[in-house]
Amino acid sequence: MASGLPAHVEEADLISYGLIGLISAIERFDLGREIKFETYAIPRIRGAIIDELRSLDWVPRSVRARAREIERANAKLEHKLQRAPTDEEMSNELGMSMDEFQDALIQISNSTIAALDELWTVSDSSGDQISLLDTLHDPDAPDPEKIVDASELKDRVAEAIARLPEREKLVIALYYYENLTLREIGEVLGVTESRISQLHTKAVLRLRSRLAGENGDGEL
Repeated sequence: MASGLPAHVEEADLISYGLIGLISAIERFDLGREIKFETYAIPRIRGAIIDELRSLDWVPRSVRARAREIERANAKLEHKLQRAPTDEEMSNELGMSMDEFQDALIQISNSTIAALDELWTVSDSSGDQISLLDTLHDPDAPDPEKIVDASELKDRVAEAIARLPEREKLVIALYYYENLTLREIGEVLGVTESRISQLHTKAVLRLRSRLAGENGDGEL
């Protein structure tokens, strides 16, 4: 995560934030589930880091505004074209040159803490958060309403990912399911880490705009 953040964010701080998620994962891990502890813990460690960074609110307002602008443009074009818009179509819609659009993606990638993990969480009545990993069958927790809600969320996210352009879909798979770093994904695909960062940012913004559109309130 440090590789995608500004230089002034100390790695030691990220480790400290991540330990909060690790401790939570240790306390909540169910040995009866047929998943590795590592698989269960990684999203919680990422989530704890994201929550702490968000509370510091260090992302410039201009960057947040540009990310929302790109999300809205993507949603508008997808509705109009019935497919994922190209970079050229996005830059035209935003009134930018192609270079300006690519630079905006890099700026958002280097300044934002948006991650796909955020799309996988819903709050329950206790104030806790549950990820898709928590939707695995658990005979000791037969809450039908919660199971239905989590299943619907999982289906929505899966459908949204399936509609991504192939290269963005591959980046999402390698980053979130194979746990490769952006640099490692770049080596696999034969492109620069910067290009992978752009693809990851575009994919997350597309998914956020789609799910926000489905929610109808513009917020996730």
